[in-house]
Amino acid sequence: MKEPDDHDTDEGKSDRSQSSTRQSLGSSLTASRSTAKEDDKVSEDITDETLTEGEKSYLVDDDTDVEHLEGSSSSFQDDYQESTGESRYMKTPGSAAEEAEEEVKKKISESFFYDYMELVSVPFVTPDSNIPLDLLTLIHSFGYDSKKRANLQLLDGSTSMYIAGNQLILLNLKTKQQIYLRSSSGRGIGVIGVHPDKTYFTVAEKGISPEIIIYGYPSLRPYRILRDGTDLGYAYVDFNSSGTLLASVGGNPDYTLTIWNWKEEQPILRTKAFSQDVFKVTFNPEDDEQLTTSGSGHIKFWGMAQTFTGLKLQGSLGRFGKTTTTDIEGYMELPDGKIWDFETIDTADIIDDTGLLEIEPINELQVDKNVKLFSMIKMNETGNNVWLAQDSSGAIWKLDLSFSNITQDPECLFSFHSGAIEALAVSPVTYLMATTALDCSVRIYDFASKTPLTQVKFKQGGTALAWVPRLISYTGAQIVAGFEDGVVRILELYDPKGLTIFAGRKKFLDADLHLKHVFKPHTTCVTALAFERDGEILATGSKDKTVFFFEVEKDYKPIGYITTPGPVCQLMWSGVSHPDSTLLIICENDYVLEAPVPTIREEGEDHDAVSYEIKDMCIKCFHFSSVKSKIMRLIEIEKRKRQKELKEKEKEERRKRRAAAMEKGGEMESQEEEEEEEEVEEEPLPEIFIPSTPCHILCGFYSGPGKFWLSLGGYDAGFLYHCEFPPYDKNSDITKKKDEPFDFRFLEDAEDNPIHTITFSFNQDMMFCGMQDGAIRIYILNQNDSSLTSMEHYWHFSIHDNDYGCIKGISVSYDDRFLVTIGADSNIFVFSIFSALELRKITRAKVPSPRFGIETEPIPEDIEDPKAYSIENARRKREHDKLMKEVEEIKAKKREQLKGLRDQFQKLLQMNEELPKHMQFKRTDFDIDSKIRAEINRKTVHKIQQVEKELAWEKEKHELGLKKLQNRFRDSLESDTIVVHAIQSDHKVSSYRLAKPSKYSKFKRASQSERRASKLERFEKEGIGRKDSQKDTGGSISVQEESVIEKGKQFRPKTLSQIMVDNQIEKTKKLVLKAERARQKIQQRKKQWEDLYKSKPADDYEDPKDVQAIKEAQVYMGDFNLKTASDYKIPEHMRINAAKKEEELGQLDSMTHSKKMHMNKCILSLRDLKVAVIEEIQCLVQELKHIQSTLHISKHIPIPQIPQIHPEEVPEKRFHYDEETLLAFKQQQMKNEYEKIPQAEQAGSTGASGRFLKLSSLKDGDMTTRESLTRSSKASTFNLEIAKITEFEKADPIDVELEIMKRNEIKNIYMQQYLTNRIKELIVTFDAELHLLRHQKLKLDTQMKLSDLHHVTLFQEMLLLKNFEKQENILQNSVNSLDKEEQEMQWKISETLKEMEEKKIEINRLQDQEKALYAGFQAALGENNKFANFLMKVLKKRIKRVKKKEVEGDVDEEEESDESSEEESSLESGEDESGSEDDVFDDSICPTNCDVNLFELALQLREKRLDIEEALVEEKKIIDNLKKEYDALSKKVKIVATNLNAAEEALEAYQREKQQRLNELLVVIPLKLHQIEHVIFGEIPSDLSGTLVFSNRSLGRLQERIVQLQEENTKQQKLNKEWRERRKQLIREKREMAKTINKMEGTVRELMMSKFGRVIDLAALQTLSVNVTLEELKIKKLRKELLNAKEMKKWEEKIAQVRWELMMKTEEHTRKLHQMNDLCIEKKKLDSRLNTLQNQQGNAFQGPRKADMVAREKVTELIQLQAERILALKKEIAFLRKKDALILPPIQPPRENR
Repeated sequence: MKEPDDHDTDEGKSDRSQSSTRQSLGSSLTASRSTAKEDDKVSEDITDETLTEGEKSYLVDDDTDVEHLEGSSSSFQDDYQESTGESRYMKTPGSAAEEAEEEVKKKISESFFYDYMELVSVPFVTPDSNIPLDLLTLIHSFGYDSKKRANLQLLDGSTSMYIAGNQLILLNLKTKQQIYLRSSSGRGIGVIGVHPDKTYFTVAEKGISPEIIIYGYPSLRPYRILRDGTDLGYAYVDFNSSGTLLASVGGNPDYTLTIWNWKEEQPILRTKAFSQDVFKVTFNPEDDEQLTTSGSGHIKFWGMAQTFTGLKLQGSLGRFGKTTTTDIEGYMELPDGKIWDFETIDTADIIDDTGLLEIEPINELQVDKNVKLFSMIKMNETGNNVWLAQDSSGAIWKLDLSFSNITQDPECLFSFHSGAIEALAVSPVTYLMATTALDCSVRIYDFASKTPLTQVKFKQGGTALAWVPRLISYTGAQIVAGFEDGVVRILELYDPKGLTIFAGRKKFLDADLHLKHVFKPHTTCVTALAFERDGEILATGSKDKTVFFFEVEKDYKPIGYITTPGPVCQLMWSGVSHPDSTLLIICENDYVLEAPVPTIREEGEDHDAVSYEIKDMCIKCFHFSSVKSKIMRLIEIEKRKRQKELKEKEKEERRKRRAAAMEKGGEMESQEEEEEEEEVEEEPLPEIFIPSTPCHILCGFYSGPGKFWLSLGGYDAGFLYHCEFPPYDKNSDITKKKDEPFDFRFLEDAEDNPIHTITFSFNQDMMFCGMQDGAIRIYILNQNDSSLTSMEHYWHFSIHDNDYGCIKGISVSYDDRFLVTIGADSNIFVFSIFSALELRKITRAKVPSPRFGIETEPIPEDIEDPKAYSIENARRKREHDKLMKEVEEIKAKKREQLKGLRDQFQKLLQMNEELPKHMQFKRTDFDIDSKIRAEINRKTVHKIQQVEKELAWEKEKHELGLKKLQNRFRDSLESDTIVVHAIQSDHKVSSYRLAKPSKYSKFKRASQSERRASKLERFEKEGIGRKDSQKDTGGSISVQEESVIEKGKQFRPKTLSQIMVDNQIEKTKKLVLKAERARQKIQQRKKQWEDLYKSKPADDYEDPKDVQAIKEAQVYMGDFNLKTASDYKIPEHMRINAAKKEEELGQLDSMTHSKKMHMNKCILSLRDLKVAVIEEIQCLVQELKHIQSTLHISKHIPIPQIPQIHPEEVPEKRFHYDEETLLAFKQQQMKNEYEKIPQAEQAGSTGASGRFLKLSSLKDGDMTTRESLTRSSKASTFNLEIAKITEFEKADPIDVELEIMKRNEIKNIYMQQYLTNRIKELIVTFDAELHLLRHQKLKLDTQMKLSDLHHVTLFQEMLLLKNFEKQENILQNSVNSLDKEEQEMQWKISETLKEMEEKKIEINRLQDQEKALYAGFQAALGENNKFANFLMKVLKKRIKRVKKKEVEGDVDEEEESDESSEEESSLESGEDESGSEDDVFDDSICPTNCDVNLFELALQLREKRLDIEEALVEEKKIIDNLKKEYDALSKKVKIVATNLNAAEEALEAYQREKQQRLNELLVVIPLKLHQIEHVIFGEIPSDLSGTLVFSNRSLGRLQERIVQLQEENTKQQKLNKEWRERRKQLIREKREMAKTINKMEGTVRELMMSKFGRVIDLAALQTLSVNVTLEELKIKKLRKELLNAKEMKKWEEKIAQVRWELMMKTEEHTRKLHQMNDLCIEKKKLDSRLNTLQNQQGNAFQGPRKADMVAREKVTELIQLQAERILALKKEIAFLRKKDALILPPIQPPRENR
């Protein structure tokens, strides 16, 4: 069946392969991988011979080249549009595809391999050119495409694999050797993949109908080729877990998902994956029928489903829900289908509307700064969890993810450029090259020895490079680099090993870079750098449309710059062949300039210049105009001209051949020819087309003085244009003129693939071109052919990626022996150029030696700020600052004048104030115009509003920033650090800085592996929770209900029939009760015997107490090994996993948190106490001052100093600020910005923040003191004011006053001393409290340190346990499943045994019934019955009876008749058989004189006997089946027990390994010297690794246990002797009891013989009774008759009662009719009387009557009452509508007062 996205050409093939595809899926899903050792050996030999590094790998046979190049005439674009053939870079399938398709139908041999040289792409060489195919040979690759998805694979522990353009590189991680495999299509490699067994790897190509080639490893031979999987390229490939299937997904435009049976080269399933880019496809590791794809804005889950049309892929799209749709770069399918802890995610709850929840990872590893991991792959190192990581920043990392105490740090194995490489420069003296890219690095490589030497990083990315020529630096040690911020840096390369070595110096690298000069000539990225041919001038070009010139000799002193009409893309100085030195400036927008050498001014000439711009330079300009359409028109004209000449020749030949033909024929031919000519002449020529947007110039170079070649992109691509500068015209407008090239060269297959960069060999005989599609094209030229007349033959080969690997730079070495290319795909390739002489082995390039004194030379200050001024802007800024300085001086003079005027104005105001009030001017009189002040105020308010509006966004931004900082750092704190200082000493105590406990801290993770119950626990709990299936057969038989006894009514006389029923019931009851008592007695006796036998212990019986004691001894006693022993067995209850350890960690954290929290509360309360003490001291000091104010100064005591609150004691006040604090912070910040010194800036910021905190804290402290002093200060000021007011004139005191003053003085002195002592007491008390709390805090600190050590140990154990958790869970689940299976089987066996016992008991019961039946019949016969033998034969006769089968549902009449006929036949056969046994015996007729009742009883008992026998047969069959089932279960139990033991041993070994790993963890235990008792010769040994750490308690218990064991041993020996004597005595008593039993049995037998004459069964005799069923039926019949009679009587009474009620109702109805008649007559009389009264008294009732008013009032009251009731009902209805409303009783109307 054809898929929707398949082409029509694939329809037939897909139809043909459909059936085989379906059939192969089943085999492919279950096929096992197989390898052939012989093939591997052969492939290894071939690999050694063909694929080695540096070997000439492009050699192929000439015949194959000719065949390959025959069909390659059309361009790549034509091939892509028409899809009719392959380009020269593609392998043409032709008939080979048909042959391959036929071969695929047959099963491909396992040992079949393709020829690598037939598949691989080869360079294209023009025919008859004699250019060797191995013109270039790849020798090394320095790049790595780190941004390509899944571009890192691992083949084995030491070999990695990645894609580099059109090459697949196999890199040895240890030796760093590279092996190259070329692309087969020549259009690049899309993706690679590795087989799970590491024996194969896939290379998915790009191009038209690309192939997937599967190579063997390590043979590297093509093993399988998969075709027609996509249109243009593959995006991802993946093998299933077994390696039998391969999934591939294509890229744009088809996005086809294909599943392959790759060994048979057959597609199994195919569908379109998605309508956008698909990044990844993987198989489910647990189910090969499930896949997952992800990509741009989607993730999709696929399953293989069987439909009515066959097997199909069905996909379901993953839903994002409320989450924004994003690109899915990657995912991971775990074996259990979970990535995070499921319970954590399931119980999580979001805290905002984003729908996002941040889950804490289990482990984290910081690789390095600026690392962006793109993909990871695990290395197959046994016992290690090591991964290789692809860093999109340009590196390959080796990561150890074991997360243990021996985890290695991340190691960067290789470092590369990230992203497109922008520039390349090659040393002019040695084999060194420099590269730079936008990843901010400049790297130096030795491409001869294939070694990266050094690199240096900057703040901005590099965009241009140039190696300083030898004229300037003879050793070739200097490099010029341009960067994207416009900075140019001069770097000096040197060998650091040549420096003077000092002691302690670090290890030197092979090379190093020294920053020599740095300057910034441009404002945007530098695009070109060029040195003048004499080395005097450096020119730099940029996208800011400027070219800057520098004088090299004077340390790159700036000369000036010129402006260009467009962004500069290339600079090139003229060579020595030119008479004058000129600079070729190529701009992107079709402008080409030629500038002469700028004039170098002397020092001081340009000192006063405002700008560096050079305006008087004679610059020639060429404005390119498109001529491609004209060229195509000329080519078309030439083509038609040649065709016309060819047709003329053909006509002339035909005219000569047919000269002898007839004239008519000639006329017809001439007419046909004229018609053909007319048709040809009608075809129009191509129109002249000029693109509206100019095409970009890509590169160019000089061809001669004033002449140059250009390569353009876009529409003008496909040609090289030879141009010439027009003469210089100063007055011409370069933007309006258009210039055309005077010559061109056609580039084959370059219309959509233009040349981006061109370079020449040293001898100018080869032109190297870098193409847009990443290919290298080499044209062979004649020497000194600047006009490119010999540009015809070329060599072409794809190297870089064809989609995005545009070649950005190409250079040759100084001796033309190497070629280096860089591309936008991050790759750097080094090639050796073909030479007739063999290349000698080159060891290393020579790194220049360091200059003398380079190590002491000061490094210039680098320009790191991208906003720094350029050279031109700096000069303009300097001039602007100079101008502004002059302006400021003018402003200062004006300010001095204004200041003088203000002083005069202030003097006038002062003079005005000194005048008398009536002569003073008002303040408003001095205003010249009041409107001015109002306008100033209005403008000020307006400015403030404008500033607020302008700063609104900044304000909101900083508020959000502050809020985020608070949420991140402050809100997460539960308590900050509080340091409480003592008052009189330097002691202090600080609280703990605690973060709020996470909501996951108390979360208990479910144990990953539940511990299986031990055998002891299972033994104790055996049988609990199960239903006992055994039926209780030994119970007493319930007595039949007294259904035959019915109590009559006591107060009614008994009838005769009732008396008869009662008598019958009583008689039957007595008989039944008698038989029942006998039966119960017998059953009770049986039960007693059974209980007695059950209580008899078995031979192997053991006392449960002894068993329990033995088990306890086994668990808690015995010879136990240490945990470090190799044979240590971990008890099940002591086994621990990561969940338990995590729970233990949580408990430790919660305990430490609670203790720290308690201490923090104590310290906080101490701080509050200090605040209270300070407040009290402040009050006391105020009172003390007040007292001292009344005393003489000689009697003053020094006032104690008031303690202060330190800022550390109130950390919460740090976040309180006011305007003054903010202004101070702003001034400090401005001061820091003004200084612009990094160290000062850093110190200033901390100082500002410290000052900010100090100010805020001090102000807050002042606020607290103010608040505390409010009361005392107010009181003191009030007293002082009163004292001032109430002052009187002094008078001499009298004696009484002197006495009072003395008393007051004594009192004040006492109060002074008391207050001072009180202050000291408060201080001493507080310090004592602090000392006590500090002592407790120190103890707690010790405990916390110990808990931290314990936490570290627990955390290490948890990490280790997590590594073991997965395998442990697997083993534990296996043990649990086997144990569960064993328990289920044991339960089944026990149930089977119970059922067998039940069936045996049932058989015994049936046999007892049979014996009782015979015994009862024998008793019924009595003695000396002459028909006893006959009746016994009747009873024992065997009769075959038909088993009746229950038939469900409706049965047809025919089936019933058939069954009846079968039954009749079986009955007849049974009768025949029975008759054949005894012809004389006939049991159908009762003999004469025989008791008929006995005969019928014999027949009845025979039926019962047959029923019993049938039941016995069924029970025996069931027992046989149960025995078979028991045997099968026993065998299975043995197998399961064996597997369980093996699983338990494996688990135990794993537990032992885990314990050994735990033992390896180091645990810190602080000990004192007196605690160490392990001494050797009285000294502590240096190595304590062999010692044990015991607590004193444990050691004492062990010593006490020795004594206890000795006592227990003596006691047990004594008990053993006593119990042996007891056993002998019991054996003797048993023998005596056996003799007594035998004697009593003989006595019973003799009594039976003497009484009955034979031994009979007493139990059967006692259980004889009447036929209870018959008696019960008779009683029921009598009772039914009595009940019917009672019911008839009851119904007759009801009929009589109803008749009497009917008569009473009729009488009542008649009485009511009479009353109604009387009332009607009375009404008629009243009506007539009323009419008469109305006629007589009509006028008297015209006014309002009192009766009417009363009636109206009543009606009004009634209406009000009803309104109130309506309102109440509405409220009740509303209340009832509410939830849980109580239903109130209905509202009763108020009773009317009668």
